[in-house]
Amino acid sequence: MDDQLVGQVLTSAAAGALAGASMCARRGRAALAGGAAAGAAIVGSSELIARRRQRPDEIPALPHRIVASVAFAAPLGWLADLVAARPRPRTVATVTGAAAGALGIRPQKVALGPVVGLAVGTSLERWTRGLPGAVTVASTVLAFRITSAVVFRDAQVSLLAERAGVDDLPFVVPLGSPNRYVGTDYVRALATTIGGPYVRDSRDIGIVDTLEHLAGPEFEPARAHSLVREFYEHTTRFALDIVPEWRAWVRPGYLLYRAAVARPLGQANVPMNQRHALRGMVSRIDTTVDRDGRVIRGWIRSFADNDEPIYVGIYTTYRHDDRGFVSVGFPLPDASFTATLEPRNLPGGGLALTSRSAHRHPGHYLTYIDRSSGELTTLTVDGFGEELRVSVAGDELRAQHAFTVFGLDFLTLHYTIRRRDDR
Repeated sequence: MDDQLVGQVLTSAAAGALAGASMCARRGRAALAGGAAAGAAIVGSSELIARRRQRPDEIPALPHRIVASVAFAAPLGWLADLVAARPRPRTVATVTGAAAGALGIRPQKVALGPVVGLAVGTSLERWTRGLPGAVTVASTVLAFRITSAVVFRDAQVSLLAERAGVDDLPFVVPLGSPNRYVGTDYVRALATTIGGPYVRDSRDIGIVDTLEHLAGPEFEPARAHSLVREFYEHTTRFALDIVPEWRAWVRPGYLLYRAAVARPLGQANVPMNQRHALRGMVSRIDTTVDRDGRVIRGWIRSFADNDEPIYVGIYTTYRHDDRGFVSVGFPLPDASFTATLEPRNLPGGGLALTSRSAHRHPGHYLTYIDRSSGELTTLTVDGFGEELRVSVAGDELRAQHAFTVFGLDFLTLHYTIRRRDDR
């Protein structure tokens, strides 16, 4: 075995030993040692088998992931026994189920978690007495993972590529942030890193060079209204007003995300409500040039009153199978979240960009970027979807940018787009 595999097996065996010991903690030293040995053997063997059978660009098989999650969760039940003086199995199982559901992120899993936990806890209370908390937690996680695998059969996140080259993934924007904060000066920092010229707030430039780059079976550039073409090819001539429409079910989670992640990160900080939107939005495009002479366009949107970032997106286009696509990369620390969208004509000269496509490239991708080698490890985020529809309304444009997660609508951004008076 190579060193990496040995390390993975030893780590899993250690987790298994801790889990086995925690489930036998009340039965004396001999049982404790036996439980630790059995746990180490089971989880370590599962890791070894899963890694041996794992194919390139795949994550370990589901059965092993279930075994591993049970092993890592079990000691938490032992801690619950110490802290709460042996709480009721129903309480422990319900809390465990809720936590497991929340980690699944998908709203349906969030709702399923406490239901499974309550059912497991009720059954354990009815048929057993004095059960260790570690056993209750392990049983609950096992039941939830199996139920979840049966009910939700479509993978929402999958490993697409591991340590791939940039040319292997043309639909990924391979630009991350070397710092923990992205912010409105991202393109300036990028220009310093790659040694390219930096232009702040470039004059008369668009998020795409020309709509002709997007021509394909679903999009004919000639059918696009002249105002739509002008917006995409000369975006800086326009000002945008934004009105967010959040679904009620996602608001509590987004408030937590915004405070804990978006604002400290300086990225993906969408206004929470109309009051926040009334602060106004400033839009500019900063540019630099990479080592191959290609212009990098960073569309930066921030609040007008204090320049707090809303979005920092790197806009690119590319062609594949005689059709064009738009890829938007949102830099993250040593990573990037990319939305690759397919263009389509809309009635009246409008333009839609959508991740819903029969072609295999459109979609959403979360990519880790190795600093030293530049290699990419990319996940496909199938559970995320979006569609932007831009249409003409008199002498201005209206846009609706709709987002879904796990098949549920959660946000629509309504834009009014007008020519700027100062340009």
